Amino acid sequence: MKIIPLSEGSFTVDATKKFVPFRQGTDRLNDRSTGSLLVEIQPFAVVTSKDVIVIDAGLGFSNDQGILQLHENLIREEINPLDVTKVLMSHLHKDHAGGISREDTMLKQRMLSFPNAQYIINEREFETACAGASASYNPSDMLALKRSEQLVLVEGAGHIDQYIYYEHTGAHSPWHQVFKIEEEGQLVFFGGDVAPQLIQMKTRFVAKYDFDGKQAAALRMRWWEQGLKENWTFLFYHDIKTPVYPSIKTSS
Repeated sequence: MKIIPLSEGSFTVDATKKFVPFRQGTDRLNDRSTGSLLVEIQPFAVVTSKDVIVIDAGLGFSNDQGILQLHENLIREEINPLDVTKVLMSHLHKDHAGGISREDTMLKQRMLSFPNAQYIINEREFETACAGASASYNPSDMLALKRSEQLVLVEGAGHIDQYIYYEHTGAHSPWHQVFKIEEEGQLVFFGGDVAPQLIQMKTRFVAKYDFDGKQAAALRMRWWEQGLKENWTFLFYHDIKTPVYPSIKTSS
């Protein structure tokens, strides 16, 4: 498997749920509003023998030329965004789902960012995001999916194509799910926002921003113990320093 971090950059976020770009070495966290958290926004591409997979979809930022940053990151790695076959979504908070779709200025409607991909989403999470009952969600990101045949709604736990495993965990949000991708003896684990950073795996950390912080902490401990024993490769969406652990070459 080939693993490619697709970073959109570092940001601070506070109680308003707004993500403000943070320049390492220039900006100071103390200058941001009280309670601001410093996080990376880092989707991943995983290239297997069967698929080109994107895991979570970032904020959906574009560069000065109007090119979606996720697309730019993929093209830099010689991956055509049209070749992406699956998009795995842990949950649909706007820092994870903003790149699901993009506004087409000519057609004046939202279009899927990966038009040839299946989007794997928990069914209840999709309903929650479309309802827009929380500031954490942006219902407009979902518009292109609602009229698409590429939406694959799942619930509970199960397999996709026999080698991608999904499991509903809750903990961070009520309908959050995690993924394992296993091929040729390598297991890649993505814990979304239940397991967002390496440091949280190594400490008993209960986050106030989680739906159920105690459950999230317990899950992290279980995954960490099992992963070390079974040589998992962990992907951390919000980790500034260690997106992939243990550090490995991006291809095998």
